[in-house]
Amino acid sequence: MIVCRLCGSSAMAGVVDLGATPPCELFLTADRLDQPEQTFPLHLRVCTDCWLAQLPPLITPEDTFTEYAYFSSYSTSWVEHARRFVDGLTLFPDSFVVEVASNDGYLLQHVAERGVRCLGVEPSANVGAAAVEKGVPTLTEFLSPEVGRRVRAEHGPADVVVANNVYAHIPDVVGFTQGLRALVADDGVVSIEVQHLLTLMELNQYDTIYHEHFQYYTVASAQRALASGGLTLVDVELLPTHGGSIRLWARPEGEPSSRVADVLEREKAAGLHDISGYVNFAARVAKVRRDLLRFLVDAAEAGKSVVGYGAPGKGNTLLNHCGIRPDLLAYTVDRNPYKHGRFTPGSRIPILPPESIEADKPDYVLILPWNLRDELVEQLSYVRDWGGRLVFPIPRLEVVE
Repeated sequence: MIVCRLCGSSAMAGVVDLGATPPCELFLTADRLDQPEQTFPLHLRVCTDCWLAQLPPLITPEDTFTEYAYFSSYSTSWVEHARRFVDGLTLFPDSFVVEVASNDGYLLQHVAERGVRCLGVEPSANVGAAAVEKGVPTLTEFLSPEVGRRVRAEHGPADVVVANNVYAHIPDVVGFTQGLRALVADDGVVSIEVQHLLTLMELNQYDTIYHEHFQYYTVASAQRALASGGLTLVDVELLPTHGGSIRLWARPEGEPSSRVADVLEREKAAGLHDISGYVNFAARVAKVRRDLLRFLVDAAEAGKSVVGYGAPGKGNTLLNHCGIRPDLLAYTVDRNPYKHGRFTPGSRIPILPPESIEADKPDYVLILPWNLRDELVEQLSYVRDWGGRLVFPIPRLEVVE
C-alpha cells in the first residue's frame, strides 16, 4: 500500500499518470545503447489528508546523486540569482553559512568571496570537487539528523542554512528537515527554494515531474513538512525561477508573516487545499503532448529539421511521455561537457555541443529547459540569421518568430 511520506495516511488520490520512464539523469553512453534500461512508474498522487503531492520512492537518492550530471554554474542566470541572494543576506565577519546540496559552489562562492566562513554539504563527489576548486569547503554527505549534528559539533551552529532545489529530492522529508534544524542556530534562519505546485498546475509544467522529485509543495504542505522537523515557516517569497518557485524562510521559533497568509489564500482559491484543483490536470497534460507531437510530425513531413536545446532532467520526462525519438528530434545540445557524446535516457537522442546548431542551421530548435526562456532567447538569437525559429513546448506550444 502506498502511504503519504509526511503524515502516513493511505488516502492517496491520483493526479496524473505519465506511464513508466527511466530515471531522468541516467544519461546513456554509446556502449550502453544495446543494453536494456530499467523504467519506473511515474504516477503523481496527492495525499488528501495533508495535501502533499508525491511520487512513491521507487529510486533512492544514491541512485542519482552519488555522481550527478547537473552542474549549476552552467546556467549564468542561476549563478546571478545566487549572487543576488547572497548580496541580500545580512552577514558579519564571524557569520557561518551552510548550503545543503551545494552542487558546484554556484552560491557559496559568493559567500567565500566576502570572506565569510561557509560549508557546502553535497552528496555528489564529482560536482563537490568542482566547488572545492572554487575555494568552497565541501563535505560529501547526504544530510540527515546525524550529519547535521556532526557538522554543528565540528563547525558550530549556522547563522544561515540554504537548501535550494533539494527539498523535493529527498524521500525522508521529516529526517531531512530535522537535519536542517540540527544545522541552524536557535536564532538563525533556514532558506529553502523549491518549485511551487501552484505554478506547476496552472502552467502545465508536468515535465518537472520525475523520479528524482519525490514531492511537490504548496506553501501549506511545506509548512507542515517544516513543522515535522522542528521549524516554523515565518515568511515566503514567490520567485520566477524554474517556472515558478517559492522561497521559504523558516526559524526554530517565530510567527508566519502576512505574505504566508496571502499565498495560502491563493492556493486555497486555486483548489489546492482540496481535490478540486487536481481533477483536470491530466487532461491539460494530454493536450500538451498532442500539440507537441502534431508539430513535430508536421515538421518531419514537410522536410523541416528540428533539433533540441538543453538536456535537463525535465526534458526527459517530456521526451519519454511524448514518445519522441531521433526521427522527430535529430539531437539536442547542452553546455555541459559531461553530457556530450551521451544519449538521453529512454528516448536515446544524441547530446552534442552547442556549436552543432550553428553548423547545421536547423529550421527549428525545441527548447527543453523552457524555464530559462529569457536567457536562451538571447543566447540563441543567432538562429534567426538563417530563418530558424525557437519552439517552446510548455505551458503551451509556441513557435517564436
